[in-house]
Amino acid sequence: MNRIARFSRRTALAACLALATLPAAAQSARYEVDPDHLSLGFLVAHIGYAKVLGQFTKARGTYSFDEATGALSDVRVEVESASATTNHNGRDRHVRGGDFLNAAQFPRMVFTAPGGKRTGDRTFEIAGTLELLGRSQPLVLQATWNKSAPSPITKQHVMGVSARGSVQRSAYGMDYGVANGWVGDEVQLIIEFEAIRK
Repeated sequence: MNRIARFSRRTALAACLALATLPAAAQSARYEVDPDHLSLGFLVAHIGYAKVLGQFTKARGTYSFDEATGALSDVRVEVESASATTNHNGRDRHVRGGDFLNAAQFPRMVFTAPGGKRTGDRTFEIAGTLELLGRSQPLVLQATWNKSAPSPITKQHVMGVSARGSVQRSAYGMDYGVANGWVGDEVQLIIEFEAIRK
C-alpha cells in the first residue's frame, strides 16, 4: 500500500472516530397539556386581610421536550379569560368584566416561550411573554419536572409538571383597586398539569 493510500485510510478512520464521539442529536417530542389534569390557579390580596384564591378552568397548551437532554422549546399556553372563577358569582362577574380581565373584548391570554433554562436535575426557568389585555410583558416561570412515565390507566406517556410565577397586573393596565390597596397588584400563579406525549 503506498503512502498516500495509507494516509487516506488513517484520515477516514480518524473522521469516523470523531463522529462517533459527538453527542446524539436532540430528539424532542411534542407534548399536549391534558385539560382533565390541569390546575391553573391565582392568588391576589384583598384589602390586606387575606388572599383570594381563584382559577381558570379552561386552557390548553403544547410544548416540545427532550427527556434525555432536558431541552425545552416552543411553549404555548392559551387561557380562556371567561373561565376565571373564585367561587363567588358576584366577584366572578367583576373579575371577568372591564375592571379586570375584560373577557368580552380579550377572550384569551397567551403565554409563549422559545425555550427554558435547566437550573437543576428536574428544575427549569422558563422566560417567556404573557399577552393579556392586548399588552405583552415578560413572565418567568419556575418549573419542576415531577415525573415522566406511561400512565397506568391510559398507557400513554405522561409528563407531570409544577410551575410557579407572578405578574404585576398594573403592567397590563389592570389597575383597579391598586392605588387604594383594595386589590393587590401582584398576582401569584399556581400551575399544575399533566401533558401527554404525542
